[in-house]
Amino acid sequence: MTQQDISAPTPAAPGRRTRTHPAGWAAFALSVAGVLVSAYLTFEHFTASTTLACSDNGVVNCLKVTSSTWSQIAGVPVALAGLAFFLAMMLLCAPTRWAARTRAIRLIGVLAGTAMVLWLIYVELFLVDAICLWCTAVHAITVLLLGTVLWWQESTRALPRTSRAHSRSELLCGGPG
Repeated sequence: MTQQDISAPTPAAPGRRTRTHPAGWAAFALSVAGVLVSAYLTFEHFTASTTLACSDNGVVNCLKVTSSTWSQIAGVPVALAGLAFFLAMMLLCAPTRWAARTRAIRLIGVLAGTAMVLWLIYVELFLVDAICLWCTAVHAITVLLLGTVLWWQESTRALPRTSRAHSRSELLCGGPG
């Protein structure tokens, strides 16, 4: 057995469930974590950051970051956009039968999220001159999600061929491979 045989999800016969690759579970867990942190930041945005659990002076200054002019894009709070992103990624990374069909959109989504994170890091460091630890948590989760989605993509890259061959053998032999 090769390493890929061990790590790739096993194609299921009709009526049987497929196993989700560990990277799929990790991506789903990271998406849930992103939803939680983004929901907190969204709550703080709409409550004027009155309970923001972070420093409000010095280089680490969540209040300065979350209330800056850069905290909204076209009138939409960045925190709310992050919450929408992670909710979408949570759906795209959910361990379901259709997860394999969302590979391309999942990759496009996480690449777009990562590009946004790079922009927001630039804004924090060079335009706002402050760092928000909660925002940094979102940035880290997004970069980890990118790595996990790429790992998942790579680990299941050969699966469609295997799955088709498995289905052909079932048709020809009258049962699972």
